[in-house]
Amino acid sequence: MKFVRRALVALCLVLLAALIATPSLQIVMRGVFNVPMAGAEELARYFLISLTLMGAAYVTHSGGQIRMEEFAAMLPARGRFGLQVFIDLCSVMMFGLITAASVISIGQNLDNQTATLEMPYWLFMAPLTLGMALLTLEYVLQLRRTLRQGRASDKQTTLA
Repeated sequence: MKFVRRALVALCLVLLAALIATPSLQIVMRGVFNVPMAGAEELARYFLISLTLMGAAYVTHSGGQIRMEEFAAMLPARGRFGLQVFIDLCSVMMFGLITAASVISIGQNLDNQTATLEMPYWLFMAPLTLGMALLTLEYVLQLRRTLRQGRASDKQTTLA
């Protein structure tokens, strides 16, 4: 899993660079050469959405998701354990469902494409599918770790 996480971080850095470069290039093309880039806004939006969806699994792994730790800290140990198992189970089901729905959606729209960039639909939806699949995997691993420990995790929210 370390290799996958490192590759994911590298991909997110590339997406961040592309997100910064696209509007910058649009400004230069429009301001200096008076030739606007067609579809620059849609491309920048795609990079932003991709970065958010692809980075979510790494943020979850590193403990950067928003948590209600104060509420959980008020519960007894068994209550914290039950709450964490419940949250992890719900997360696995929700992200797994979104993954399945996006795969079905891609399968039903293989001949479609986006309007401005004429990007194939499967490429447009790939960040959602891959991001949700990775989130599902992270929560499965987190659930397994919680069940093996037999207690709630002690980790605190970190800013990643």
